[in-house]
Amino acid sequence: MDFSDDSEIYDEEVNEIRPYMYEPRAVSQEEQSVSDSDSEFEDSSDDSFNGNVDEWCECGCCIHMPTAHERKCCQSTNIVDGKAESEGVPCITLHEGFQVNCLNIHVLETSYYEFIHNNGPREENQEIHELYRYLAYRRFTRWVYGLLPRKCRRVIPACAVNAIREQFPSEEYSGFRYPQ
Repeated sequence: MDFSDDSEIYDEEVNEIRPYMYEPRAVSQEEQSVSDSDSEFEDSSDDSFNGNVDEWCECGCCIHMPTAHERKCCQSTNIVDGKAESEGVPCITLHEGFQVNCLNIHVLETSYYEFIHNNGPREENQEIHELYRYLAYRRFTRWVYGLLPRKCRRVIPACAVNAIREQFPSEEYSGFRYPQ
């Protein structure tokens, strides 16, 4: 058998397959404690912030967010900024890809069918706007960051959150939460 094409996963010197090659590396306890202290800092609520949105928003489309880590503009994120620059738009919400992926009801309906296929039917009392808003957040993250590992979440820029909330309104919003 010739395994020359599979040289990454087959080590000819040892004559064995390396099955865990693409698994994430283990995190030492020291790294974990540093990570935990960082997440405690990021998770702290800053409801006392009375400053103007203009102090941190560069695109002009952001809204006030309740916590410090949610106050993030699309222009302050390299990946999002690159997508906006490629289209020549001042805000990611004006990008055609955002409009199609996150605000188009037909695209979200298709994502809804995939969601219920993988996760079962939605709860009886759950509003469809709530589910579409959730799916729009997921589609935005997939569009910008690609496929993320389980329990790896990214804060969505406030302007994108605002556009999605305007399209799929609710009386109450939960905000960003890190995984348990």
